[in-house]
Amino acid sequence: MENVQQHRTHGGLLTYARHDSAATGTPMRASVFTPPGDGPFPVLYWLSGLTCTEDNFTTKAGAYAAAAAHGVMIVAPDTSPRGEGVADDPAYDLGQGAGFYLDAIQAPWAPHFRMETYVTQDLVATVEDAFPADAARRGIFGHSMGGHGALTLALKHPDLYRSVSAFAPIVSPTRCDWGRKAFAAYLGGDAAGWAAHDACRLVEAGAARGRFDDILIDQGGADSFLETQLKPDLFEAACGAAGQKLTLRMQAGYDHSYFFIASFVADHVAWHAERLRS
Repeated sequence: MENVQQHRTHGGLLTYARHDSAATGTPMRASVFTPPGDGPFPVLYWLSGLTCTEDNFTTKAGAYAAAAAHGVMIVAPDTSPRGEGVADDPAYDLGQGAGFYLDAIQAPWAPHFRMETYVTQDLVATVEDAFPADAARRGIFGHSMGGHGALTLALKHPDLYRSVSAFAPIVSPTRCDWGRKAFAAYLGGDAAGWAAHDACRLVEAGAARGRFDDILIDQGGADSFLETQLKPDLFEAACGAAGQKLTLRMQAGYDHSYFFIASFVADHVAWHAERLRS
């Protein structure tokens, strides 16, 4: 990894880094917080939402005091490939900044939009080679589109992650406009293939099978996207039917913003740290 800049914070070190990805065929960017001490440290991978980069969580979430206190690394990658020759769309919910953490199979997205492979292979390998991360103690969490990514990647790759949580996740992209638009573009018009990237459909198909002792979700009760795009009740029902324990906390008065995330991110860091302790 090429270190672009570094900052000391809460006794640890925040690194903005860039590296080449075989999956996307582009340079990719990520921020990496390393707590004070020698390591190896458990590592949390944070996936951000629509329009975000590796910087939104870093500057707005206020997570690093908790990460330092619990001795946890946090890695926040960009949300899509970018650069010259990378496909894009004028809309905020498709293209660059909107990778949806899946591997696209449709033109013009397929050559570079391979975010599932990037996050689960390239990013993990590169970070754990360059930083004192403990490969046996990984967790994943995210917000909105990134909450969708955290849930689906954890369910599809349980050997990679020991814990998973989310803020206001898109729990069933096949049943909301954000997801249907992105999936049709990236995966094509055959909706049968979309289920492999839908957290509710994965749980309904048996992907959980008790692999996680609990899943934590925080959802703002005043979130303007609650009823139209997020629909946490669908995931609650799927987990209940599958016997997967879910802690769904409806936070009255909170919206979809990083003010909401900053209010509860320390809880999530502590929750993951407990599950990654040994």
